[in-house]
Amino acid sequence: MRILIVEDDRELAAALDDALRYEGYATNMATTGVEALQILAEQNVDIVLLDRDLPVLSGDAVMATIAANRIPVAVIMLTAAAEVSDRVSGLNLGADDYLTKPFAYPELLARIRALQRRAGKGQATAAVLTHGDLTLDTTRRLVFRDHGRTLIKLTPKEYGILLELMRADGGYVSVNELYGTVWDDSSVSEPADVIKTTIYSLRRKLGDAQTIESTRGEGYRLA
Repeated sequence: MRILIVEDDRELAAALDDALRYEGYATNMATTGVEALQILAEQNVDIVLLDRDLPVLSGDAVMATIAANRIPVAVIMLTAAAEVSDRVSGLNLGADDYLTKPFAYPELLARIRALQRRAGKGQATAAVLTHGDLTLDTTRRLVFRDHGRTLIKLTPKEYGILLELMRADGGYVSVNELYGTVWDDSSVSEPADVIKTTIYSLRRKLGDAQTIESTRGEGYRLA
């Protein structure tokens, strides 16, 4: 589950980032609405924690853009405005949930998990992904070749990359998106090299059954 924290209060954003990573979520942060939309355009995100009171480009404008472009992401609006009319207007913009500041972290976590359960019910049919003769079982975290007859043993990182490529269904996945989703480490100076090495190993294990293509400026895709 990938969560984008959009909050101009850097201390609050950092605290939420640390807490959610501790819970096992992959997180990213944006301090402006423009930055948030750039991340949403480049990466797959499951849930957005969206501060409504952002400078320059407001949270409402970000929510309107998400809704207008039908970006497949759940949104929890965060704001100090506690009036019923404020909550109603936020939900009418397309937000999935609304939480007023200051809020208790356990309540936020419970709301995130509720959205996660709701998404899980909607994606139950996608537990097994296929591409050509390749099968990926997301429940058991197993990968097979030859239409389920040959098990391929992958490392967690190789599995994570393959999962994102299969989810893209032939579309390109950027290096930044792969790194931000599969790796939980911002200390690596050259993420492209790490991805390249892992892709090389993954290609060898997949053999001739599948080909992972790369295009400069676009990223990687399953042919």
